[in-house]
Parts: sequence; structure tokens; C-alpha cells
Amino acid sequence: MKYEKVRNLVIRDYLINFSFALPAIAIFSIFYIIPFFEVFRLSLMDWNGTFPPAEFIGLENFSEQFHDNLWWGSMLHAGFITLIALTLQNVLAFALALACDREIKAKRFYQVMFFIPPVLSEVVVGLIWQWILYFGMQGGEHIGLLNHFLAKTGLPNLVHNWLSDPKTALPCIAIVHAWKGFGWGFIMLLAGLQTIDKQLYEAAKVDGAGNWHVFRHITVPMMMPIIVVVMILTVLGSMQVFVLILAMVGEGGLADYTSVPVLKILGSMNGAKRFGYACSQAISFGLILVCVSAFFKIISNRTKQA
Repeated sequence: MKYEKVRNLVIRDYLINFSFALPAIAIFSIFYIIPFFEVFRLSLMDWNGTFPPAEFIGLENFSEQFHDNLWWGSMLHAGFITLIALTLQNVLAFALALACDREIKAKRFYQVMFFIPPVLSEVVVGLIWQWILYFGMQGGEHIGLLNHFLAKTGLPNLVHNWLSDPKTALPCIAIVHAWKGFGWGFIMLLAGLQTIDKQLYEAAKVDGAGNWHVFRHITVPMMMPIIVVVMILTVLGSMQVFVLILAMVGEGGLADYTSVPVLKILGSMNGAKRFGYACSQAISFGLILVCVSAFFKIISNRTKQA
């Protein structure tokens, strides 16, 4: 009897604890797990989003996607944007975090200013930069802020139609995306720098270590786990960018030069009315992001062990 009473108490405590987690499990199942399996089911169908019912075609959507050059081209475009973010954005964020971690004047002001771009709407940022990069004339002068500045400073040869040229449209989008997103990395890296014990720096200086050796042998190893997390978030955010592209260049004639996977998925749904093919693209894209995240996670674990 005593054993049964203890067992009942354990089961009751288990059910009480489980009841606290049940709402989160239900929300996760309803909005993530069930939709995932539904999307996977539809990826095996030929469906136009309306009646008649979807027709089962197996893995034909995935096979077609494998030979779709436009799809893989959009992956390359997203990869280019991600590469710029991983280099320009994160290097800038790390440099500014190092500067604000030191005792400088108006440090709080800089911290607030650097965090403003990430909290702005992507539509607002896209429209602002569209105006900055605009190419047009009025009253014999350039309207766009950048072209107007170049013309007024004696550099008229550099005046360019930045967002209408296939060679410059995607780089401009990548740079604007890096400018908008560096604040997140800045805040995370600054928080990581502030957790490093300052006595380590003082001990290194007493031993005669220079600034470069301190940065290389203390700052970077101590910051590596946070750097890896910032890199993972940068990849996931950059690969899924699309609102900024729509705000800056739309879906017009540069679609083949500025398209990204999310826009291709939307195009398969809204334009071609191929919902099954769009679902297969979403599944493939999600698997690629999971693999990239797992790769950086492995690097993070090995870094911690080292």
C-alpha cells in the first residue's frame, strides 16, 4: 500500500508538471508540427489551390525542383546576401561592439543609435533606400540623394541607376540588408564582451601582451560561442529576406537577378498556382536551413570542447 501511495504521488506530480507544459506543446503542435506534415503531404501532390482535389504525384515536384535553374539561382542570390551579411554586417557589428565596450564618450548614445535600424520596418527601410538610390532628373538635377551627392561633389561619372541595373541591384540590396541587421549582432556581441572578466586583460598587459595578442588569444576565444550564435541567426535571417527586396525593386523586370527562395515560393503559389510545387520548395528550403544550422552547431560544440 505504501508503494502504491508513493507511486500515485509521483504520477500526480508528473501530471501537474506536464499540465504546465501542455499549452506550449499544444500551440507548437497546432502551429508547427501539424502544418509541417500538411505541407509535406501537399508537396507530393499536384494542386492548384482550389478544386478539383489534389492529385498524388509522388516525388515529381522534388525532381522538377532539382532541375529548376531559376530556383537554384534564387538560392545563389540568397547566398550572396548571406555572405555580405556574414562578412560586412558582422565585422562591422563586432568592431562597433569593441568600441562601445571601452570607456568612450557618449557610449550609451551610440548603443541606442546602432540599434535603431533593426527595429525599423523593412518596408520603411526599403522605401528610404529606394529614395536614396533613386535615379532621375528634375530641373536639371538628380533627385536621388546618392546620385545628387555624387554629382555635386565632382563625381558625375559615378552617377548610376543603382536599382535598375542587374549588376548593381543585388549588391545594393545586400548592403542595405547588412546595414539594417548589424544592430542585432552589435547588441549580442556587446553583451558577450561585457561578460569577459577584465582581470584577464589586465593580467595579459602585465605579461607584456599587445592589443593584437589580447584580441586574438583572449577576446576571440571567449567570444566564439556568441559569435557562432550570431552567425547562425545571420544566416537564417538573410536566407529568408524578401520584404526588403519587394520594397526596393518589387517583382518587375529584375526578378531573375534579385529573386530569393521565399519570392520563388510565393511566385509558385500566386503566379503559377502550383501549390504542391511551392510546398516542395518550402520543404527543401527548410531542410537546407536546418543543415546550415546543424553545421554551425557542430562548430559551436567543438569550440566549447576546445
